[in-house]
Amino acid sequence: MTGSPCAAEPRTLRWRPDYSLDVLDLLIPLRRGKGDPTLREDTERGTWWRASTSPEGPATLALRRCPDGTVLADAWGPGAHWALDGVPALLGAHDDDSGFVAHHPIVAAARAGRPGLRLGATGRVWDMLLPAVLEQKVTGIEARRSWRELCWRFGTRAPGPGGMPKLWLPPTPEAVRAIPDWEWHRAGVDSARRRALLAAAAVAHRLEGAVALRGTAGRELLRRVPGIGVWTAAEVAQRAWGDPDAVSVGDFHIPSVVGWALVGRPLDDAGMLAVLAPYAPQRQRAVRYVEASGFRRPRFGPRYSPRDYRAR
Repeated sequence: MTGSPCAAEPRTLRWRPDYSLDVLDLLIPLRRGKGDPTLREDTERGTWWRASTSPEGPATLALRRCPDGTVLADAWGPGAHWALDGVPALLGAHDDDSGFVAHHPIVAAARAGRPGLRLGATGRVWDMLLPAVLEQKVTGIEARRSWRELCWRFGTRAPGPGGMPKLWLPPTPEAVRAIPDWEWHRAGVDSARRRALLAAAAVAHRLEGAVALRGTAGRELLRRVPGIGVWTAAEVAQRAWGDPDAVSVGDFHIPSVVGWALVGRPLDDAGMLAVLAPYAPQRQRAVRYVEASGFRRPRFGPRYSPRDYRAR
């Protein structure tokens, strides 16, 4: 991967993990649909491209797993050093599943069959918080459409070499605060989610401290922002610092999937937490194994229909 004449030469890292590594398992939770403008897979070259903000500025990261097991990471932009320093954590090097006991056959089978399943950490709250808020109480189709449109209109093109996939950076907190009301409407974002994003953008620099706090303390810091509840804080914690116990309470699908997989019936949030209690403080890890098992709950009715706020 070489830089183009209009791009600086990349910073490069070669890193060999001492564990079974599945790059796809680690990066898929960060991707908001196949059309995510901040995360692209180049299947021909076996490379993942990711654009992100950082304390040092924008960064583009290209990750490739080499045949000898090493990971080759190239980075561009003012935040290149920061992005490269974070590669091991992004790919699960700091995840610790010691003490985890599989109390259900499905969890045990998934753990045995997916040794490369780890919890990665981006080290960055804002990039995870923005799409998580967009996913509040709407379908995935709606949230992903809003995410794409906000990145295209109010993010900026990511730094990098010629020939790389078109990548956009997430809008910065400053850019979000400057979005006019009618542009929120055009992007399909209702007033409740807009207020939550504006409130988060106003204190975004403080929210980055949640990564250092981690765990319950980190999630509680996020929840001080109006409009950031248990579900949103958990979604951010799972990705920003690889929180193994942050269960997405309030999710439309997860309690039912966990219930059918582990006890053979649908559950509400309280029932799900009761079933997952033996896994504390690694309940989210158990959920990931359930999801990775391939189990699919029975379907009894129509799917929730997307709404288009732009038509209102």
